[in-house]
Amino acid sequence: MPKAYWIVRVSVRDEKNYPEYLAAANLAFKKFGTKFIVRGGAFEKMEGEARQRNVVVEFKDRSTAAACYASPEYQSARIIRQKYADADFIIIDGTAD
Repeated sequence: MPKAYWIVRVSVRDEKNYPEYLAAANLAFKKFGTKFIVRGGAFEKMEGEARQRNVVVEFKDRSTAAACYASPEYQSARIIRQKYADADFIIIDGTAD
């Protein structure tokens, strides 16, 4: 079964309070054994639209990625994130090799 990833592009509207989301989301990340592949590093936009921050989070499989997103821990964090930032968010399967 291939790994799965959250790919999230974020534009933070309130830098001062955004860490509240990160602290809350960390509960879900620990519970579901996430691995951050990309977490807000420097980037160069080559085409299309971009947001300030880009995040790629690895999960052991799609069901775990979806369960993390649907978890009470992440849904509580999501409400906080939506107060301070706008995001594009997908779950995608990795390759099966």
